[in-house]
Amino acid sequence: MEETYTHRVHKSREKQLKGLTIGLAVIAVALAGVLAWIWFDRSKMIEDLQVEKGDLTVQLQELREDYSQLSSLSDSLNVQLDMEREKVDQLIERVQKTEATNRAKIREYEKELGTLRSIMRHYIVQIDSLNTLNTVLREEAIAARDEARRSQREYNTLRSTADEYARKVEVGSVVKGRNYNLTAVMSNGRDTDRSSRTEKLKCCLFLMENEIARKGPRQVYIRVKGPDGILMTDGEESVFTSAGETLIFSASREVDYQGSDVEICIYFGQPGIFKKGTYTAEVYTTETKLGSVEVQLK
Repeated sequence: MEETYTHRVHKSREKQLKGLTIGLAVIAVALAGVLAWIWFDRSKMIEDLQVEKGDLTVQLQELREDYSQLSSLSDSLNVQLDMEREKVDQLIERVQKTEATNRAKIREYEKELGTLRSIMRHYIVQIDSLNTLNTVLREEAIAARDEARRSQREYNTLRSTADEYARKVEVGSVVKGRNYNLTAVMSNGRDTDRSSRTEKLKCCLFLMENEIARKGPRQVYIRVKGPDGILMTDGEESVFTSAGETLIFSASREVDYQGSDVEICIYFGQPGIFKKGTYTAEVYTTETKLGSVEVQLK
């Protein structure tokens, strides 16, 4: 009887132990499953963070490339762009030094990336505006230069025309002479062709009509040359200027010129100085040489 009871107790304990073992085994399997799931989830999370970090690095490098292509004609804007490029380089360096598992830092860097992109878009707008403005200014400058060249050409044409007109007026306003006549006269005023009887040479001419010529007193000069070609004077070397050239004259006379034909006669010489031969009288005003005339003395 007692043996049967003991046997029953023993079998009951075995049954309890077996149930406990099975329960522990189930718990162990469950724990192993949970741990396996946690490990797998963490590995997956780390892998995802590594991918995010790599993607963030690529985006930052692309942003740096985009910044490197930006340039402006504005020195101050270029300085600001250099500062932004430095910020991108620094952020790339910080990302590379940060563990992929540091989710908070990765998220912070992603926000900084977004800020740098927004700033770059702002600079792109600025550069486009400046480029557009510079294009407009260049076009206006080109148009202004073309207009200046056209105006200069017109001015040069007008000036050339005006200079030509002024030259023609200046040339046209010069008084000319005609009917030159050189004779030898005696003391009684009568003409002669004998050198021994000659007291003076008389050079006569007409100053021609010219409506645009200067009116008023006008000096006329003669330069008398003897048969030897030497200039004859009254003993004094009196000088005048004609067309910018300084010359010695033999005799001169002033005439009141009013734009109409006017006759003038100029006398030169004294008894005893004339010999046989050909004498020449060159006639001048301060503007030009009018002409010359000769006389032959026997």
